[in-house]
Amino acid sequence: MMRRCVLKVVNWHLGFKISSFSLVDCEVGSYYASGYKCHGLIGGHLHGLLPRAYATAFAKLSEDPRHANSVSDMLIDSFGRMHTYLRISLTERCNLRCQYCMPAEGVELTPNPKLLSQNEIVHLANLFVSSGVDKIRLTGGEPTVRKDIEEICLRLSKLKGLKTLAMTTNGIALARKLPRLKECGLTSINISLDTLVPAKFEFMTRRKGHEKVMESINAAIDRGYNPVKVNCVVMRGFNDDEICDFIELTRDKPINIRFIEFMPFDGNVWNVKKLVPYSEMLDIVVRERSLQN
Repeated sequence: MMRRCVLKVVNWHLGFKISSFSLVDCEVGSYYASGYKCHGLIGGHLHGLLPRAYATAFAKLSEDPRHANSVSDMLIDSFGRMHTYLRISLTERCNLRCQYCMPAEGVELTPNPKLLSQNEIVHLANLFVSSGVDKIRLTGGEPTVRKDIEEICLRLSKLKGLKTLAMTTNGIALARKLPRLKECGLTSINISLDTLVPAKFEFMTRRKGHEKVMESINAAIDRGYNPVKVNCVVMRGFNDDEICDFIELTRDKPINIRFIEFMPFDGNVWNVKKLVPYSEMLDIVVRERSLQN
């Protein structure tokens, strides 16, 4: 387990704001898991995570009448925090081969019979929602490569008590599937994009598709998603010179940029020289803003 630092830059066009960075417990591997205030279904298997720090005293939670009967004891961890956020990994498959995520040859996939079926996903999600979860995020691998993604969204969106149905996607296939996904109840979108330069995109992902990702971002905006969240893993010597270019995306469009520290795991040839700490990212952002004033 490790922590992922996220620096969020939002609403430049409204006067610029840097929201507080967050620390998220992550599972090191090809696919990261959720941490603070959530459980995760990872690779189609139930996987619970107990956050480690930043505890809220149980006594304070118990005094809050809004949560007196709404959250099951099973969703309150040993620090007294309520877990109301569920992440579901729909597949291990992905249509990209990002260098910081997986080897060029891919990874050994779990046989389909061992993955959760659509009915099993909906059944388990319903158990969590009936116990107090009000937000579900669909992840992968790449969730849009699952053939029944629209049906899964439709069934999950109908769960009584669910307020938010979100998805994290690489955006390759999103634009053409988004009209139907919106109809099926998808309410929030995170799109992963680490560079605004097509050639660098192809180098990092080992695939073409930069234009498709940009098309998906614009399609999400056109469909009324506000904000569209863009996740960018910052790596020194690769895209750290694009931080301010990413920020420019927020000037005239409802886009939130989430700069994420490069994380180590077996297989991605991580070294500390590639790491750009969130504090350094923040300095770059503040300096750029000061120059424009």
